[in-house]
Amino acid sequence: VQLQASGGGLVQAGGSLRLSCAASGNIFRIKAMAWYRQAPGEQRELAAAIVSGGGTNYADSVKRRFTISRDSAKNTVYLQMNSLKPEDTGVYYCNAVGALIGSRTDWNTYWGQGTQVTVSS
Repeated sequence: VQLQASGGGLVQAGGSLRLSCAASGNIFRIKAMAWYRQAPGEQRELAAAIVSGGGTNYADSVKRRFTISRDSAKNTVYLQMNSLKPEDTGVYYCNAVGALIGSRTDWNTYWGQGTQVTVSS
């Protein structure tokens, strides 16, 4: 599974950005997708996740500001980020748990290349 993320950039505090991540390849099924982020000098952390049934999970720091959604037909996940703060600055990584055609019981975790989000104060 290949993950292609886009939508990062520079925005002022209080602004909004929308990240997209499209999965491609010989995909049998993707059962969960997520966005992780990594600030400079910090460990990578979960920002938001969504499972195939539609359930979502958010880090406390982004609740009520970020919304994760998914277009299952397109194997694409989105992260709408509103009311951005300087502490949201970091590299955002797309993540997926999926199985390929031909190995339907072999679930693996895949990572995208990351997209930079910079929020200025």
